[in-house]
Amino acid sequence: MEIAELKKVSQGIQDAVLSAVEPSRAMKRVLIRTPGGFTVEGREFPVRGRLALIAAGKASLGMAAAAADVLGPLITDGCVIIPHGYSSGSSGGAGTSMRVFEAGHPVPDAKGQAAALHAAALVAGLGENDTCLFLVSGGSSSLLPAPLPGISLQDLVETTSLLLKSGADIRELNAVRKHLSGIAGGKLAASCRGTVVTCAISDVAGDDISVIGSGPTALDPTTFADAAGVLERYGLTGRAPDSVRAALERGTAGLIDETPKALPSRHAAFVIASGSLAVQAASVAAGSSGFEPFVLTTTLTGEARDAGRLLASSALETRRFGRPATAPACIIAAGETTVTVRGDGIGGRNQEIALAAALLLRDEQGILLTSFATDGKEGNSNAAGAYASGATAGAGERAGLDAGSCLERNDSNAFLTAAGDLIVTGPTGTNVNDISFVLVDKR
Repeated sequence: MEIAELKKVSQGIQDAVLSAVEPSRAMKRVLIRTPGGFTVEGREFPVRGRLALIAAGKASLGMAAAAADVLGPLITDGCVIIPHGYSSGSSGGAGTSMRVFEAGHPVPDAKGQAAALHAAALVAGLGENDTCLFLVSGGSSSLLPAPLPGISLQDLVETTSLLLKSGADIRELNAVRKHLSGIAGGKLAASCRGTVVTCAISDVAGDDISVIGSGPTALDPTTFADAAGVLERYGLTGRAPDSVRAALERGTAGLIDETPKALPSRHAAFVIASGSLAVQAASVAAGSSGFEPFVLTTTLTGEARDAGRLLASSALETRRFGRPATAPACIIAAGETTVTVRGDGIGGRNQEIALAAALLLRDEQGILLTSFATDGKEGNSNAAGAYASGATAGAGERAGLDAGSCLERNDSNAFLTAAGDLIVTGPTGTNVNDISFVLVDKR
């Protein structure tokens, strides 16, 4: 196939992935109203008093709308917190009054802090017979900033920015966030006298609910010492704000309460959609297009450029030696890589994957890599991701750019724009992390 034909096949796979993890579909698959309340994945939750709905994250609008459709007037109040630009105004239905907050992502802002305070007050105000349906998805860590006393929002912003640029993975980043927050790491659930039922759309490899959105309603296995260790590991201890260092030191010394290591059994949590579901959809769509699916991993991590080289190498191995798959094949990977920012360019994880792959795929025929963020936006760019083929490197170089230099400056966006290989979707309303796949046609 020509590259244009392979891109059409790729687009079909991308559409299948996003359709499979559409938030309202995921919610309605697991949430059922009953005469006395509701069930989630078959587990019964009676509603004897108030039912508050709180939804936070990139998929929260769709999740909240579906929950409102199913539960209707059972919902007495609630709120939805989304990134700036996802929507505006208020949302409500019969018997409900849900306020919509827009907040900063990936860097927290004052509007997010106001949203966090509102959500925390709502949960703390629930009685023993009340229930909170908490819907969480990727981005919630930034959207619900609630810094500990003595830590300013600006100090939290500065710390988040340092970690994002350092190459720290999401588990490390969230270990720090949890120990600087008044609601993350299970503290929100611990403050509730009633029952908290959590439904999560996972954007983390392994679907660890304590990591998704920094786990406001999940017990936390990490400690203040772990959080301090993250800063030390990336050489950030001396660069972090004084208030942050002081809080971690006091927590390590036992002067600040640890995050909850256990929660009451009345609380429950469910992962209702994840990268594994996206990979399954990609596999089915690839097979329907005549490409034998081969799932390389659903927990892709590490430096993005290394992941790009791995995927390109796997495609070349398939082409030349018939392993790990036999062409025509679709090699699939999902997860979340990291980018250690060394330059001042524009880009993101998936664009770095594509640019690194393009250097290895130069002049190869019949191979197309696709790598994209399922939320529709990554890094400091407006792109979801990018393609890479045998023509990518040459196309960018004919525009006067050097692929290797752009990669080193973290300026993958400029090169891939010149090559005509960006994927731009805008916000998709969901988030199950990143999907990468390589179509390898017969020679």
